[in-house]
Amino acid sequence: MAKKVAKEISDYEQQRLANIAQRDKLLKQLALDASSAGLGPGQKPKSAKPPTTQRKKPAVKKVKEEIVPRRTSSRIAGIEADSEVAKRKAEDEYVAVQEAARVKRQRISGPLDLGEVQVAGKAWDKNASFLQSIVDGGARNTKERTFGEQEVKETTDKELRALREKMSALELYDGFEPNRIKITPERIYSLGFHPDIEKPLVFAGDKMGNLGLFDASQQSPASVKRERVKAEDQDEEEAEEDDPNPDITSFHLHGRTISSFQFSPNNPSHLYTSSYDSSIRLLDLTKSSSTEIYAPTDTSVDEPISGVEMDPHSPHLLYFSRLDGHVGRTDTRTPGTVDIFQLSEKKIGGFSLNPSCPHFIATASLDRTMRIWDLRKISGRKGAQLPALCGEHESRLSVSHAAFNSAGQVATASYDDTVKIHTFEGMSGWSAGLDLTERDMAPSSIIRHNNQTGRWVTILRAQWQLNPSDNVQRFCIGNMNRFVDIYTSKGEQLAQLGGDGITAVPAVAQFHPTNDWVASGTASGKLCLWM
Repeated sequence: MAKKVAKEISDYEQQRLANIAQRDKLLKQLALDASSAGLGPGQKPKSAKPPTTQRKKPAVKKVKEEIVPRRTSSRIAGIEADSEVAKRKAEDEYVAVQEAARVKRQRISGPLDLGEVQVAGKAWDKNASFLQSIVDGGARNTKERTFGEQEVKETTDKELRALREKMSALELYDGFEPNRIKITPERIYSLGFHPDIEKPLVFAGDKMGNLGLFDASQQSPASVKRERVKAEDQDEEEAEEDDPNPDITSFHLHGRTISSFQFSPNNPSHLYTSSYDSSIRLLDLTKSSSTEIYAPTDTSVDEPISGVEMDPHSPHLLYFSRLDGHVGRTDTRTPGTVDIFQLSEKKIGGFSLNPSCPHFIATASLDRTMRIWDLRKISGRKGAQLPALCGEHESRLSVSHAAFNSAGQVATASYDDTVKIHTFEGMSGWSAGLDLTERDMAPSSIIRHNNQTGRWVTILRAQWQLNPSDNVQRFCIGNMNRFVDIYTSKGEQLAQLGGDGITAVPAVAQFHPTNDWVASGTASGKLCLWM
């Protein structure tokens, strides 16, 4: 009878029993080797006390639970790699892993009590929660003003008060609501006005390489009708019917984000655009054409460009910064000639030329520094030349952007929630490669400003008005509470522009070069305009 039972054992079961016997043999051999090497548990020394007649309690035997490894080695188990047993073993392990992953991702259904689903930290107490103020009072108003009419009225300085009244009087463009002016299909990264002083033409570059154009001199038929109806004292509801969208033109110029653009100081119909696709292009509005001005010779090279500027004194010289910490200079008259300087080991988020003395460059980097460079003094071996470093100022966190104004002041925005203004006097008289002290590089004004944009909002940058008509230097910067802030070069706030219909943060803000017009773009491609 026993022989009959033995014959009925399958090959798989015989192999399993053989594996168990081989494993036990291996474990015993390992234990013997460890004992002979002195690694095993040693014997307790004999006690010096005489033996007692007291009977010891029998030791409680601990049952060892065999811990089976999650994954076993087929080689040690003696299973051939191509055998059916190995295939079944691999399939079983794969199914187990997939099931564990599915359970981990499974949606939690039904109501949950925070006290029951808490993972770590202090025990949850609804009545003593740190969220109680939010639970009782509701969410904080994201459109809360920090500067308004009351601050303007309390201004004692006559000139400052007049300037605040002037800038605060700017009104939101009423031709179309902001949420209807979708100037670009995707998130806006760069924005600016055409220098024309008669017609407000706004350009914007987005994340996917599209350039949008909006003519703010147009009025919606509904707004015109509302004005007529209002003048005739009729029902205004008729004016809301059949209101078409604004006329907006957009072009797909680059393969990736348009990081910045600038109009030529000599030819306002020429617009230079830079992109993360490693190229700079010239858009000729007269010829309705776009041509590539600069790009790496090897198309497989990825060198994203973060900014572009033209030398106002030599418009054929084009400067650009890259995300890998380099700044380049190319002459548009001789394509292919370029000088590259590595000014930082980390990302350069923005740079700026001094409009009055364009041989001075300000750079802002991820390494937390703002640096001033002098291009008149370039030294170093060929291929590793650098302009003279005049000085640097280090912030607590990374510096997003640095912008020069015509008075020799630099405004920076950084992730330590500050906007700093650095004042450099008499730069036109500086000797080549002048070495600035730490005191010279210290900011003259520091403004507390929330610059925590997060992942979905474009980085906030302080942008100066190029040629203010009243010669009062001022800059604008987006506000996370859905406003645009305007400050003087002394750090005095002039206005906080807002209005109804702004449904997102107007992060990318820019002045018109001379007129008191301010435009700003959002992450949804919408345009806000104050005039």
